[in-house]
Amino acid sequence: MSDIKIISSKDKNFPNILKNISPAVEQLYIRGQLPDLSRCFAIVGTRKFSPYGKQIALDIGYQLAKAGLTIVSGLAEGIDTCAHQAALQAKQKTIAVLGTGLDDQTIFPPSNLKLSKDIIKSGGCLISEYPPETLGYKSNFPARNRIIAALSLGTLVVEAKEKSGSLITADWTKRYEKKLFAVPGPINSVNSKGCNKLIKQGAILVDSANDILQELRMQTINFNNNLPLADNPVQKTILTILKGQQCHVEQIIKLTGLPAGLVCSTLSLLEIDNKIKNLGGNIYSL
Repeated sequence: MSDIKIISSKDKNFPNILKNISPAVEQLYIRGQLPDLSRCFAIVGTRKFSPYGKQIALDIGYQLAKAGLTIVSGLAEGIDTCAHQAALQAKQKTIAVLGTGLDDQTIFPPSNLKLSKDIIKSGGCLISEYPPETLGYKSNFPARNRIIAALSLGTLVVEAKEKSGSLITADWTKRYEKKLFAVPGPINSVNSKGCNKLIKQGAILVDSANDILQELRMQTINFNNNLPLADNPVQKTILTILKGQQCHVEQIIKLTGLPAGLVCSTLSLLEIDNKIKNLGGNIYSL
């Protein structure tokens, strides 16, 4: 495709940060505009996330992007997708590192083709070391994880099973002596096994974006925790319930004591107004 650029490791405009990693990156295919690479940060995690993981990835990704970091991830389903979406919601640039070619026909997963184009439109880019029409061979994805880690000042693992591919990115982060962060989770959750293990091994525990900003010696931000503006008392009641927690619709109905139809219609309006989000399975959060 004419909008895919190729730069060799011998070219003067090849990113310095990728010049000395091993295995070496011989060439880079770029679709979009390569942003400033001095303030990149990686967010990765499982493809099959929980509502908890989705909310964390969206919230922390958004806040880090607002703080001036360029979010890097792998465009995979799940946490990677949330990380890119969070950066776009913050109206900031994001970089997707793929294990396939960058042409429309081989971008993987195909369900993220629109997201890939939104990334480019926002001033970010897709990058790969594989030429167009390269399919998603299994061995490509662990290899691309070294590029995600190399580009970034640090890596946050949001949710990961005990043998998650995200742990490969974590291993590369440690090899490059970058800062590794992990979000803790319930001990009985399969999705938290990998993160909790990383924390035991020395990864920095994260429960807010400011934990990361402090470690990177960046200015912390007083993220506004005020409730979104309610249009009526019913909205205010629901927004108050959702402050600081996520709730299933049945729990919201129970806590408000309001008719189910009224709660459901109000939730729909709040979601349309972008005041709340449905995390899946009728679980809502601010």
